[in-house]
Amino acid sequence: MLSSSIIESALDQVKPNARLYIAYSGGVDSHVLLHLCASIAGLGDKMTAVYVHHGLQAEAGVWAEHCRKTAEALGIQFRALRVNAVAGPGESPEEAARNARYNALRALIGANDVLLVAQHREDQLETVLLQLFRGSGLRGLSGMPECMAFGRGVMLRPLLNVSRQAIRHYAESHALSWVEDPSNLHNDYDRNYLRNTVVPLIKQRWPACDKTVARSARHCAEAQAVLSVIADDLFHAVFNEADKTLSISRLKQLNKHRQQLVIRHWFQTLGLKMPAQGFVERILTQVVAASRESHPVLSGQGHNIRRYRDKLYCLKHAPKATLQDIDWPAGQVSLKLTDDQYLLCQPSSAGIARERWRRARVVVRFRLGGEKILLPGREGHHVLKNLFQEAGIPPWERQGMPLVYLDDQLAAVGDKWISAEFYSEETDACVRLYRKSQE
Repeated sequence: MLSSSIIESALDQVKPNARLYIAYSGGVDSHVLLHLCASIAGLGDKMTAVYVHHGLQAEAGVWAEHCRKTAEALGIQFRALRVNAVAGPGESPEEAARNARYNALRALIGANDVLLVAQHREDQLETVLLQLFRGSGLRGLSGMPECMAFGRGVMLRPLLNVSRQAIRHYAESHALSWVEDPSNLHNDYDRNYLRNTVVPLIKQRWPACDKTVARSARHCAEAQAVLSVIADDLFHAVFNEADKTLSISRLKQLNKHRQQLVIRHWFQTLGLKMPAQGFVERILTQVVAASRESHPVLSGQGHNIRRYRDKLYCLKHAPKATLQDIDWPAGQVSLKLTDDQYLLCQPSSAGIARERWRRARVVVRFRLGGEKILLPGREGHHVLKNLFQEAGIPPWERQGMPLVYLDDQLAAVGDKWISAEFYSEETDACVRLYRKSQE
């Protein structure tokens, strides 16, 4: 029989010492979770029920009020979060709503906080089936974990091994009042189609399929845990922490299957979705296997996969630098180059003499080709193209490298080089340039 002990057992895993947040939609599953939590002595002051208002249903405002009254009646604090769940390019309505909901909840969870969500065994069955139909690997077929890092805290799914029938029985036996979302009946959504049409048919033949599929998911999760340890060792032998790149020569020493494992681990480390099998294969055949002289580009998830010399890069799509001159206003310590790139001027004991910087008209320009610079301690003027090659700066970074002119004379190349004609060493009397990305 379903009781609060299942919540207490889940909380014992993490021993929370901050706040407990319960994701509460007003539906039967989350209402049962809320009711179970409310029956645990000593948790009342620590708990907050959170309703995420997507604004996608006309009744959403009424549901939010219902949730508030229900939480207050149980002596639990309540909070509503309004989100924009409009689907973006290439995003399904289901995915947009889910992403908006989890992003809002993630921002709420602080250090040592716990988020409780009401997903149950049939939800796990649907998740595994969806992943299976999408051709997912072990990670996808592992389904949803009972406990995982979330925000700065932890997410728990204490009802994950509980059946929908047991939850419904609990709600009815305690005379709970919940809301029914009419969109759950729309079979346009993949999960709803599974829930309303496919799973009932499967259960006619295999009534215990939710239990057996959940068991298979746990087997996959255990295998994935072992594989992750192997992948981590392989990955760190290839990964360059400083610039988040992979060593192509070391990657090529691995067999095909291990290369694919490392690529997926790389995407995970970068916080990206797991790439499709075909995309992983294209990375290996079209980029990794390309000659050193070629510069292939693969695009996906708002990033470009590139290679330069012995490194494999995964880079965010960057806006092209303007070719127009940018005046640097006197007294201003930073200059915006693009939407996410800035050039900073900071005090230094070696660099451009501060007084010369203050008196000059400072202009930032971008490469047109053929620019030269005289470097301190080196003879003759050097073509920038040769300096970039010598320093191993990838070709795609060169065009956007800011060139800083003082009174129409090239004084600095980004934060890489300062012209000998402007270079000075004098304690606390110089300035130096630094490039910064706006995260």
